[in-house]
Amino acid sequence: LQSPGVVAALALLMLAVALNLSGVFHVGAGLQGAGHGPMSRLPGAAGAFFTGVLAVIVAAPCTAPFMAFALGAALFMPWPMALAVFLMLGLGLALPYVLISLNPRLLARLPKPGPWMETLRNLLAFPMYGAALWLAWVYGRQTSDALALLFGAGLMLALALWLYGRAQVAAPGKSRIAGIAALLALIAALACGVLAGRAAPAAPDSAGASTHLPSQPWSEQAVKAALAEGRPVLVNFTADWCVTCKVNESTALSSARTAETLEQANAVYLVGDWTRRDDAITAELQRHGRSGVPLYLVYAPDRPEPRILPQLLTEGVVIDALEDAAAR
Repeated sequence: LQSPGVVAALALLMLAVALNLSGVFHVGAGLQGAGHGPMSRLPGAAGAFFTGVLAVIVAAPCTAPFMAFALGAALFMPWPMALAVFLMLGLGLALPYVLISLNPRLLARLPKPGPWMETLRNLLAFPMYGAALWLAWVYGRQTSDALALLFGAGLMLALALWLYGRAQVAAPGKSRIAGIAALLALIAALACGVLAGRAAPAAPDSAGASTHLPSQPWSEQAVKAALAEGRPVLVNFTADWCVTCKVNESTALSSARTAETLEQANAVYLVGDWTRRDDAITAELQRHGRSGVPLYLVYAPDRPEPRILPQLLTEGVVIDALEDAAAR
């Protein structure tokens, strides 16, 4: 999530999933009866394999709210991690069939198909819209003035998928026209998306992660300078896309008691913003055995190595660490 291009792509993916759940277009609609077709009647493992493939395609619209984000993340992971994600998804899709085959009586406990399924599907679209909005907000924090490009890409994508949905149910002649219009809208969406992915980064003062305490940007020199003055140092490595970071900043790092303790300890509060990739912050995270944020460090003037605070902060943990560093 440190790359605006990745964030933009994920936001558009979440939007597409939400539109699918809202019924704008359908995936796998033409394959509903394919499980009884020639491929499923192939002998042995081949028939079982193609039946499984068709089951995944047909089930995709129902499972999208739960696996869309995992699939999107897997596209940008190293191949062993991506393979593990797809393996777990495959096991999860196969598990109900295994359980029912071992105990057929479980089939009677499954809810009966009905209108509730369409209602649930439409309802599940809203978390996807929320995810798309959140990713758009992260993208806006990472870039200077390219948010309009991302919104334009989203608008064109929505238009393309709506036209595609119309083409699925239109008469043959009109279906061709709608399909061509959908393709043109998709090309426009891709053009806006590419431009959005290449957007210039935001200035540090506008992209910095929000914090409720008076802070300075983190650097090794800033830490050394504060310690040389005999002042404790509280370091917060954070990012705008890190939900845990935001929770900690709105609770433990924004209370009046924490601010008062920071002032009484004459401590310096440094923020390392990892919203966009920063090699110096990456190296510092790795030095402390971390591959991501949040990371909270408290330095004491007479202690060369910092105290590492837990990832889930409480007001008491922060105050205790600052008071301990000030007492040394």
